Amino acid sequence: MTNGDLGWITNYIWGIADDVLRDVYVRGKYRDVILPMTVLRRLDAVLEPTKQDVLDMKAWIDKQEIVEQKGTLRDAADQAFYNISKFTMRDLRARASQQQLRADFEDYLDGFSPNVQDILENFEFRNQIPRLSKADALGTLIEKLTSPEINLGPEPVMNTDGTVRHPGLDNHGMGTVFEELIRRFNEENNEEAGEHFTPRDAVQLMAKLVFLPIADEIDDGTYLLYDGACGTGGMLTVGEDVLRQLAEERGKQVSTHLFGQEINAETYAICKADLLLKGEGEAADNIVGGPEHSTLSNDAFPTREFDFMLSNPPYGKSWKTDLQRMGGKKDMRDPRFVIEHADDPEYSLVTRSSDGQMLFLANKLSKMKQGTRLGSRIAEIHNGSSLFTGSAGQGESNIRRWIIENDWLEAIVALPLNMFYNTGIATYVWVLTNRKPEHRKGKVQLIDATKWFRPLRKNLGKKNCELGPEDIERICQTFLDFEETEESKIFDNEAFGYWKVTVERPLRLAVDLSAKRCEEFFEACHDANEEALANAVDRVSDALGPGPHLDFNVSLEAVRLELSKRRVKLIAKRKKLLQAELTERDERAEPVVKKVHGRGTVADRIRGLYEAGADSGSRVVEYEPDSELRDTEQIPLQEVGGIEEFLRREVLPYAEDAWYVPKSVKIGYEISFNRYFYKPEPMRTLEEIRTDILAEERETAGLLHEIMGLSQR
Repeated sequence: MTNGDLGWITNYIWGIADDVLRDVYVRGKYRDVILPMTVLRRLDAVLEPTKQDVLDMKAWIDKQEIVEQKGTLRDAADQAFYNISKFTMRDLRARASQQQLRADFEDYLDGFSPNVQDILENFEFRNQIPRLSKADALGTLIEKLTSPEINLGPEPVMNTDGTVRHPGLDNHGMGTVFEELIRRFNEENNEEAGEHFTPRDAVQLMAKLVFLPIADEIDDGTYLLYDGACGTGGMLTVGEDVLRQLAEERGKQVSTHLFGQEINAETYAICKADLLLKGEGEAADNIVGGPEHSTLSNDAFPTREFDFMLSNPPYGKSWKTDLQRMGGKKDMRDPRFVIEHADDPEYSLVTRSSDGQMLFLANKLSKMKQGTRLGSRIAEIHNGSSLFTGSAGQGESNIRRWIIENDWLEAIVALPLNMFYNTGIATYVWVLTNRKPEHRKGKVQLIDATKWFRPLRKNLGKKNCELGPEDIERICQTFLDFEETEESKIFDNEAFGYWKVTVERPLRLAVDLSAKRCEEFFEACHDANEEALANAVDRVSDALGPGPHLDFNVSLEAVRLELSKRRVKLIAKRKKLLQAELTERDERAEPVVKKVHGRGTVADRIRGLYEAGADSGSRVVEYEPDSELRDTEQIPLQEVGGIEEFLRREVLPYAEDAWYVPKSVKIGYEISFNRYFYKPEPMRTLEEIRTDILAEERETAGLLHEIMGLSQR
């Protein structure tokens, strides 16, 4: 069957929606009827030749009182599905009343096998039957879908003279028709389409980035493909097609098993139905979905490993509900997201609850094949936040660190803007493998493909461009060439890593014993008990030594007398009270000592160990850090001389009393495309600026003359 024939069939079904449903549904809801009805008609047509065999087998196994019947009925139908109702869809065309038609149609639906029931349930198709019946539209739909004008069956429709009226529609052709219907409905509803529909050009690119590097290494055998956010299944089916095509071109025979998980009920139903329509019953059984099947909190394949994985997970979408189901950040125990890495047995990959996109990538990485020659290859789409969101030690940064330090990241490709249906944000394809070729080891390639696209003749929502075949070829060739160009940059893994270093400076306090401060100090007596304040006064007295120090007629004895009169609750420790009431920050004051180390401790100023006191009585001390002066530095892992050389060069010349605490250092990773590919607009010449100014002046003078001329009339 030609592409023209498939296009005609698609247009015919598309026309049914306008002809039959226009006054029954708003246009955006046509899909709720047309998609499940198309599925039903195709399944019905496929089952027609073995219908009587199934009914006979059902009668026999019931008589034998056999409980488990699914396998036997599948065999009788010679398909991965069956229908034990006495009706076919053609039988339902002639009914005396809508009530009878509705009853028989519901009986017909009830006869389908459990896998088809699952599809109908997730389509929520039975909810449409009362409305269709009341509007007298159900019979018309059945008439049009079973009309001799169209053939959705695998066998040809013949004319009376024995010639072919309509050729048979094989599984691949039916899959193409169904996918085209899905695409049209998604584009019509483009406000929501991007949530579960990735443009075919993006999927083609991802599949080729996954398969082309190992195309010559593909052997005869079986390969497992997986998508943990499979939507309508496009990535799985396109990936399967590309793999088979590459294998055939090299004289290899491969079989594939498809696995997917999808939380959205309708798109899960579409995916499963599409696979059934293509004759891939086993693959349909390996698609798990519905609202209770979130990939993050309810992994459907915890023990599986896959050869190839492709996905476009949701970005910017909260996974707070999943997080709560998994025990929250503190009690998270999922081995996909709490792992062992960098000498940390509980290295957390848990991201912010407002965006779980990178956890889908972590989920795939947990399913990589470890014991095969090709290992696993992954392509996943992310928005820009996955490149840099999260500070060192936080989930997103930890995932990037885990990936790069394991040398799994091959490349990241920046896609053109406005490629997707409901967003114009920047998007990127991450390409990963646990079997990097030798020339890529320790390296990451960044490809700027933002300028490689062709515009659409008509915008589809925010989507105004697409990748043409030549664009996909150019991107893939740039990836395979692995060379430095204007659009391709190659970096050491460490180039994306950094130390997050907290830089401290000492707290410096001066005692303020002015009259006002003392009065404030006495007022504070109401908020602390006698003992604490008495100790505070003793400390002031010891520090000041003998002699008058207060500039109004109050002695320390008077202070003690005042304290004895005021008995209140203790709410502050002695040091905090002194600092709050009788001290203030003063950069000229001596640092406050936090700790005095025992003899034998070696001074190390840059690490906060200072030598204090005279030579004969010098000791190593640590100073109290001033939280208001605390700062952080992000120091590249490739910094020559490391952290301390950086601090000596960039910090100590401006703050000689600064230090850092080695135990507080954290390692983070981020990837900045702008840093590597940003090209500033060239500045205009002085002559160009002068010309513009003179032009503005002439225009202004002309307007002024016009205004003056008008005012004189």
